[in-house]
Amino acid sequence: MKDSPTRPALGFWPATAIVVASMVGTGVFTSLGFQVAGTPSIFPLLLLWGVGGVVALCGALCYGELAAALPRSGGEYHYLSVIYHPAVGFLSGWASATVGFAAPIALAAVALGEYVHRLYPAAPVRALAAATVLLLALLHSRSVRFGGRVQVVLTALKVMVVLVLIVAALRPGTAVVLPPTGIRPVPGDATLLFSPAFAVSLVFVSYAYSGWNAAAYITGEIADPRRNLPRILLTGTALVAVLYVGLNYAFLRVTPLPELQGELEVGLLAAGRLFSPALAKLMGLTIAFLLTSTISAMTFAGPRIVQAIGEDVPTLAWLAHRQPGSGVPLRALLTQTAMALLFLAVGLTFQELLLYTGFVLSLFTFLTVVGVFILRLRRPDLPRPYRTWGYPLTPLLFLGLNGWTLWFLLRQNPSESLAGLLTLLLGLPLYFLLTRRRGVAA
Repeated sequence: MKDSPTRPALGFWPATAIVVASMVGTGVFTSLGFQVAGTPSIFPLLLLWGVGGVVALCGALCYGELAAALPRSGGEYHYLSVIYHPAVGFLSGWASATVGFAAPIALAAVALGEYVHRLYPAAPVRALAAATVLLLALLHSRSVRFGGRVQVVLTALKVMVVLVLIVAALRPGTAVVLPPTGIRPVPGDATLLFSPAFAVSLVFVSYAYSGWNAAAYITGEIADPRRNLPRILLTGTALVAVLYVGLNYAFLRVTPLPELQGELEVGLLAAGRLFSPALAKLMGLTIAFLLTSTISAMTFAGPRIVQAIGEDVPTLAWLAHRQPGSGVPLRALLTQTAMALLFLAVGLTFQELLLYTGFVLSLFTFLTVVGVFILRLRRPDLPRPYRTWGYPLTPLLFLGLNGWTLWFLLRQNPSESLAGLLTLLLGLPLYFLLTRRRGVAA
């Protein structure tokens, strides 16, 4: 495999901002309403976000070892190609480039459009979403450094809004709708914790946390990745875990469960109970605007996977091209943007798209963490500037919780899970066709 010929341009904080921005976005502002439908109790709902944070931290610890030992942009695509086989890496890249980045970009853009539409019914949701996707692609086409600066500013604003919502919910005088037991467990919670609904709800939480591995996709852009990347992954993930638990507590503290059930704009509902109508409207617009940070982070990170595929598959070598001077993989960026616009045109709902993609993306993170064990056995002498803290318990905990979710997701939502697998398997003949056409051994 080739090493990416780029000069690293991102320091610790810009890269950490990409991790935070990739995580704090569509999922945390939209998914609580779907969780309430299957888990209508305060303690299990908050525990969902705590468990999701533990899973993400364990995953970040494991990815930190792989990123330090195998420093190259591409994330799972690169790791699985080295650990298993280039075909497995290609399938991961195929999934990430389509349902992993392009589809969530469309999803976040639609959520932004829905927030604005709820405040201004005349606003066209899909047109606004498409305009946002195109604008951010244009901004990130300028240069790597410029994209990093945009990300830092948007992420700082997003974290400030989350903190404002949390503080507003905790201030004296706020109308609290929690039951007398507060957040303590009540009879029946144990049954909910081990129910299929709780496991499937973890898919929504996993989606909200899914950006914890974002920095692994841009390893080639980070200064001193062997030293910095594990710190970036851990810092970003830990910060977001604290924010998520606090923000969902704020939502549950001020908004009745029946009012949340099935709703997409949970942030707007909570703002309506925390502020005056004018301030609530402003907060709703701010949340909508800050969803651009999530779109921006995925617009920045996703093309690096497409570019890495282009470096390794000669037939797709045109995707590996970087713009002279700026270092931006412009063709990969345009390809991802076109796919995101295609998803917008198809018009899948939030829940359909999430369940469709959740199984496949969780499967690849599962295989990647298994790769920590395989790589240690197969290449014990490989330099590892960072080793997974708590090994082997940390990866085993991740695999246990992730595997439990995958099993229940397959049982409870077989059609969406199997559709995702079918999309994935379509990439296999494409891989062999592309590699064999140029006489490259698969």
